[in-house]
Amino acid sequence: MQETLPLSPRRRTRTVRVGAVGVGGDNPVRVQSMTNTDTRDVDATLAQIQALTAAGCEIVRLAVLDEAAAKALAAIRAATKVPLVADIHFDHRLAVAALEAGVDALRINPGNIGSEAAVDTVVAAAKAHGAPIRIGVNSGSVAKHLLKKYGGPTAQAMVESALEHIALLNARDFHDIKVSLKSSSVLRTIAAYRLLADKVDYPLHIGVTEAGTPMRGAVKSAVGLGVLLAEGIGDTLRVSLTGDPVTEIGVAYEILRSLELRARGPEIISCPTCGRTEIDLVGLAEAVEERLRGVPEIFTVAVMGCVVNGPGEAREADIGIAGGRDCGIIFRKGEILGKVRGADKLIPAFMDELERFITEKKESPCD
Repeated sequence: MQETLPLSPRRRTRTVRVGAVGVGGDNPVRVQSMTNTDTRDVDATLAQIQALTAAGCEIVRLAVLDEAAAKALAAIRAATKVPLVADIHFDHRLAVAALEAGVDALRINPGNIGSEAAVDTVVAAAKAHGAPIRIGVNSGSVAKHLLKKYGGPTAQAMVESALEHIALLNARDFHDIKVSLKSSSVLRTIAAYRLLADKVDYPLHIGVTEAGTPMRGAVKSAVGLGVLLAEGIGDTLRVSLTGDPVTEIGVAYEILRSLELRARGPEIISCPTCGRTEIDLVGLAEAVEERLRGVPEIFTVAVMGCVVNGPGEAREADIGIAGGRDCGIIFRKGEILGKVRGADKLIPAFMDELERFITEKKESPCD
């Protein structure tokens, strides 16, 4: 009997296409990130895009700060197939230039892109290029009249700001829209998305902005995005971390995996260590994690510190090791393959077996 998952049904939305990638509707929750290179540096930006896509990133956003950055987009577009989103603020001419360079979508705030005529120009260009627009509202960019009305950048203020921007596009018969409402406050972010989800049927890009350094940011993102996804809210997501954006992709997939929404790469199960642990469990787990970095195949690896309980606790793992005093048991699907004696031989022996397993997995991907 299949266990019922405690998740709300996925919120039904319109479908938009960012290049070849479908967003919303029946599409899976998409993982995206943003380069932190200087977009004008084409080689550095392409190298980071390649690293992001290798990690599983499906949509990449780039900052377009000036005309030189907009001009660089053509060369970037020609060298990669991943959907690209141009992040534009204040200057509508950069939005038009980015679309002409071949980007697949825009991220703008229609209220700060310029005059009514400027909004007209951007919308006309987006229509001509078949590019959706993501309306991005952050708690730090809420209009002054809304800050005054609500007494600060509350969830209600963010939602009303988004609705005002949506109205600007709808008035021009533009509906190819995604929306994001981000705050550095987890609770405010959750509240804002909940409110907007009941008011519009556009796909929502979810994230906790300025979440922080990798550990703190991963925790805040996991809590905020986990709550929203469990409630069926969210069609694309970004885990915003201070540092290498490639790190964001791994965290994003782990959040999705924990809710059984999507999976990419192996899952590593390892016990927290206790007084029974008599091997270098930390070193072994770290060695396994490093070896599996970048492996896209889906399987489960268990690294356990107790030969008594290890195989039983991780019997569903595809492959695993349970260590004891100067020895370890290697197993697959709960079946013991053999015992390795000697602490210095544990890691090499398990890594050899892991290599065999990975090779078999690649050769028989449907197993």
